[in-house]
Amino acid sequence: MLYGTPRLEAIDRKVLDEIEEMRRDLKYRLAETHRWDGQLRRQLQARAIQGSNSIEGYRASVEDVESIMSGEEPLETSARVAREIAGYQQALTYIQLLSRAAVFRFDAGLLHGLNFMMIGHHPDKTPGTVRSGGIYVRNSATGEVVYEGPEAERVPGLLDELVSWLNEGDLDAPGYVRAAMAHFNLVGIHPWRDGNGRMSRALQTLVLGRDQITTPEFCSIEEWLGEGRNTYDYYDALGARQRRSWDPHDDMLHWVRFCLRAHHMQAQRVRRRLAEAGEVWMLLEEQVDAEGLNTRAVSALYEVFVNRRLRRSRYQADESLSQGQAARDLRELAAKGWLRPYGETKGRFYAPGPRMQAIKDDFAGRITPLRDPCR
Repeated sequence: MLYGTPRLEAIDRKVLDEIEEMRRDLKYRLAETHRWDGQLRRQLQARAIQGSNSIEGYRASVEDVESIMSGEEPLETSARVAREIAGYQQALTYIQLLSRAAVFRFDAGLLHGLNFMMIGHHPDKTPGTVRSGGIYVRNSATGEVVYEGPEAERVPGLLDELVSWLNEGDLDAPGYVRAAMAHFNLVGIHPWRDGNGRMSRALQTLVLGRDQITTPEFCSIEEWLGEGRNTYDYYDALGARQRRSWDPHDDMLHWVRFCLRAHHMQAQRVRRRLAEAGEVWMLLEEQVDAEGLNTRAVSALYEVFVNRRLRRSRYQADESLSQGQAARDLRELAAKGWLRPYGETKGRFYAPGPRMQAIKDDFAGRITPLRDPCR
């Protein structure tokens, strides 16, 4: 028996309608191709990877996550954390492909495979195979057991039940609700020795991706869940309904409401970023054109607008340039006050120069707070 899908109330349907309206608007805007789309998608995926891993204590900057995604050595992140980031990226990349697959069904093998992608670098944790013993979640500060997973011999049957539900259960429920329940049930079963939290959040993203609402990077709430106080609220929402052990019940509305609020807040943020991307790109194009610079330089300037730093190799790959062309462009942008270089050789990167910082400060002053749909 799994945890049951709750019946929504009027306030929940109102929040859900607003989420779906924002997602439809995003889908409409994304139907038209823009120069900044690729970078925006990459940044959203990097933030989702950063958020989900930070919940587990694997912390890395967005810039280092992007470096790891492109196969580069990160500037600050340890090799241990970089392996976790790379494994999670591999799984999310596969989820992106599965979201668009013409033929698809959930099965236990898929879930085991995704777990192996995430933690395959930990052979001692038997990645991709059902745990053989009990499992406990502890409070990292006190060591107290806050949740005990179901007995190991029950796990295969529970996974089969979850897979059957993913394919056939509650199909009339909104996708956001089904995704939330998939997340909760998988993390409750806790089928593997490691990676259960990340797998559950990734499964939530996959369920939404299969709904074809928007692509996974635009519908994930992993960034939101991984931020500061939100992470504590996330643990509180899980704990309030898990009741310390596997004990399926139908009183899940509080959990679903938590997830709907997270989707609403993240959708506001993504919509704002998409609108901002267009405005910033056009502004930078005007500046580059006025100074007689090559239009491709906008790509480099946009990268340092949204992130703290840019590496030559990323700009080179984004614009399909030779090493010499990319280096010359960045030197020219630094000479004109757009960028500021730091470091040497492989550790060299470019941060916003005074002219770019002025634009960043101007946009930062215009940002309006997100609206909490539950208040």
